[in-house]
Amino acid sequence: MGIKEKIRILQGDLTEQAVDAIVNAANSRLQLGGGVAGAIRRRGGMSIQDECDTIGAIPLGEAAVTGAGQLKARYVIHAASMRLGQATSEENLRLSTRNSLLRASEKGLRSVAFPAVGTGIAGFPMRRCAEVMLEEAAEHLRGETSVEDVRFVLYDSAAYQTFREVLEAMPE
Repeated sequence: MGIKEKIRILQGDLTEQAVDAIVNAANSRLQLGGGVAGAIRRRGGMSIQDECDTIGAIPLGEAAVTGAGQLKARYVIHAASMRLGQATSEENLRLSTRNSLLRASEKGLRSVAFPAVGTGIAGFPMRRCAEVMLEEAAEHLRGETSVEDVRFVLYDSAAYQTFREVLEAMPE
């Protein structure tokens, strides 16, 4: 199975994905405020924030794993691409995507669903986000990993279309 068959672009609600893990577009303090993080907290319950509080702050570009509370997923991987209230940089987006996939592989997970990390309140451009995240996913899938199914679940049609275009233009 080729790399492009292991990566799927979907339009919908990330919190409804029945996968091993969903990825939270997190801040380095792991505070589940608005956007994707807020939806995860509302749907998954406060146990996710409680686990984040136990972990505490993590370095920018890192990723931490918690349970998924009442979500369909088993875990939430918190990709710290920004400081609370600040913008996402390309380097932190790249590192947090890479480290999210590494955490999934370390746990032996097979399926992971990502949002467009950093494109909401953190202001990262959608097309560049798609390029960076898809490059990192493809690179990870070329290596030794338990991950076989990487989904990018985009809430709106413009984001969905952007990710589809970028994936289609990628070399196999």
